[in-house]
Amino acid sequence: KHFAILGTTGSGKSSAVALILREILQATDGVRVLLIDPHNEYRGAFGDQAEVVSPKNLNLPFWLFNFEEITDVIYRRRPGVEEEIDALADLIPLAKARYSQKQERASTLVRRDVDDAGHTVDSPVPYRMSDVLAMIDEQLGRLEGKDDRPKLRRLKARIQSVAQDMRYQFMFSSRTVEDTLADLLRTLFRVPTAGKPITIVEMAGFPAEVVDSVVSVLCRLAFDLGMWGNGRLPVLVVCEEAHRYVPADKRMGFGPTRRSISRIAKEGRKYGVYLGVVTQRPAELDPTILSQCSTVFAMRMANDADHAIIRAAVSDAASSVLESLPSMGNREALAFGEAVSMPMRVRFTSLPGHMLPNSKLATLRSGLSESQTSEFVEDIVRRWRSVAMRD
Repeated sequence: KHFAILGTTGSGKSSAVALILREILQATDGVRVLLIDPHNEYRGAFGDQAEVVSPKNLNLPFWLFNFEEITDVIYRRRPGVEEEIDALADLIPLAKARYSQKQERASTLVRRDVDDAGHTVDSPVPYRMSDVLAMIDEQLGRLEGKDDRPKLRRLKARIQSVAQDMRYQFMFSSRTVEDTLADLLRTLFRVPTAGKPITIVEMAGFPAEVVDSVVSVLCRLAFDLGMWGNGRLPVLVVCEEAHRYVPADKRMGFGPTRRSISRIAKEGRKYGVYLGVVTQRPAELDPTILSQCSTVFAMRMANDADHAIIRAAVSDAASSVLESLPSMGNREALAFGEAVSMPMRVRFTSLPGHMLPNSKLATLRSGLSESQTSEFVEDIVRRWRSVAMRD
């Protein structure tokens, strides 16, 4: 079932996540876990049970992004580019048709009345960005007027800028476009598991401008896998810092990401796709998402707005136990919902040091000796610049 873990920073929230996931894997046969890790802190928490995915080893092809997602990558929600987006919407289905029908010539596909072979901008079908650029060039060569030329030139420049940016190589790394959807699903959702039922997606290495789009794609793939697989492969999607992706304010966040996560929350259970929501600010989380969580673990929180959210979720008979939320110790939580017979205060088992999230980083924070400071900044710059580079 869907569940939520709520608690302020330092309350033991991450270690609770690690403990619960370990217990789920031990108690449930065949479930896969997709853990969206925004701070890269879970790598060492699961040992050999986890496959760690980052921009260095993930090939998430651009053609797998739906139209809203790819335009967000290219334009980063800039205003005043509607004409360019409309032009791109016309070109992508034609590029998909060209990929599917290699015998067709690009010069015949650029005509407005040409059959697009039934493809839409959101069809999960490969296409070449070079075909899109070639079509733009051909339209520029055929245009008699000058009105449409500036928007096409701007569109071409934006596509080229993104495709050549080293930070986006996880999307545009391959020179030859191939249909890798099946391989990607096997990698992300561990089919077969090969002893690693957990996939940790380390988000900190992705460009900040595309994090929302990447999360949208991952959650959409999880739901589609469950739906088209008739629920035969149970998948648990755990979303850390969930308030970033499904904020309470409808004007904030990225629409496709909100819809992807909301779809799992509202419809996922019938297809064997489940949601784990983790956040330190439940008041900033979409209440619709929280209402779908059948079990909630509320850890230490001091904010009154957060308390109000928890108070609305528990029965009146159990509301008195909420008074202890601000003073709870580390690893303590108020548990209520389907997983427990009645609301109760619990303490999570203490994990060994090597199973704790962020344990490696904690070791690195031990400080610097004078002999280490001379090359410290140079080492920071070197690692910083290599984040998005491929090995």
